[in-house]
Amino acid sequence: MRTLAPPATRHWDFPRGIASAALLLRFGAGQGLSRAELLDGSDLTAEQLADPVAEIGARQELAVVRNLAARLPHAGIAAGRHYHATTFGVLGHAFLSAATVQDAVDVALRFLDLSFTFTAPAAVLDGDRMVITLDPGALPADVVPFLVERDLAAIHTVIGELLAGAVPVLSVDLAHPAPADTRDHEQVFGTRPRFRAPHNRSVVDASVLVRALPLASPEATALCERQCEDLAARRRRTPGIARDVRRLLEGSARFEETMPVVARALGVSPRTLRRRLTESGTSYQVLFDEVRAERAAVLLTRGGLSVEQAAGQLGFAEAASFIHAFRRWYGTTPSTYARSALRP
Repeated sequence: MRTLAPPATRHWDFPRGIASAALLLRFGAGQGLSRAELLDGSDLTAEQLADPVAEIGARQELAVVRNLAARLPHAGIAAGRHYHATTFGVLGHAFLSAATVQDAVDVALRFLDLSFTFTAPAAVLDGDRMVITLDPGALPADVVPFLVERDLAAIHTVIGELLAGAVPVLSVDLAHPAPADTRDHEQVFGTRPRFRAPHNRSVVDASVLVRALPLASPEATALCERQCEDLAARRRRTPGIARDVRRLLEGSARFEETMPVVARALGVSPRTLRRRLTESGTSYQVLFDEVRAERAAVLLTRGGLSVEQAAGQLGFAEAASFIHAFRRWYGTTPSTYARSALRP
């Protein structure tokens, strides 16, 4: 069994473009739901929804999902069918310009945090089968069935668009109970899923992976992947919970906040905060040092403070501790750094 590509993330809490939330609002409106009831608790503004390049937090989109799932609990498949390759912006164009289906799957997994998934997908080759699994992880239980079905339907819809034909699905397993009507499932997957299964997964004939795609373009692929890399690098600097921690620390007066204090301010337990930061590829101490290092540079170059004064502002008990930390951050002493910054 071989993994096609390691997923870029295993947690849903990463920044997202506005396109998915806007799509869900249009879908809900088509089902007779008002914008007000769908936006309840999301803090999304009209300005964000009107801005095609706006970025929002995962919890904002999740609020829209929760409102939609509460009113239309079995509409995940129908919603997923509205996600097309072009919905994903530059990532979608990377799919379309890929040479083969496998290349498209690889780029999707490498830049998973540029998608709109909430269930962490993974794809492995098992003999002549490709097995796509969806892991809901720490998602709230009330939205899991809706999001599993939405994400899996979106994956199959996009692959079908790339092939310009039906996806050769061998089987589909879903962990939640069966709805009364499974016609949407059968139309999307070409088979009735097995419900109450141990896992959420789809098994596809692996021969599909070598199919050449009609819009393949090496030049377009290279350009799209470079743009994906730039966008992903910017978003990954402050993904989800890490961004929230940074914002709190950036407002700190003297950097006296411990992790339990920050966890309480974010409404989570210290254990949950530690786990989610680990899943985001960072830690509280790393973020604490990053923000304090940035503040140190500002104080020394713009604040006109001495090394001793800057140390006090940054919460160090003595200047020697500050100098030691500064050497670790910047590879030089605070005084040398300040002189270099002020030198014409």
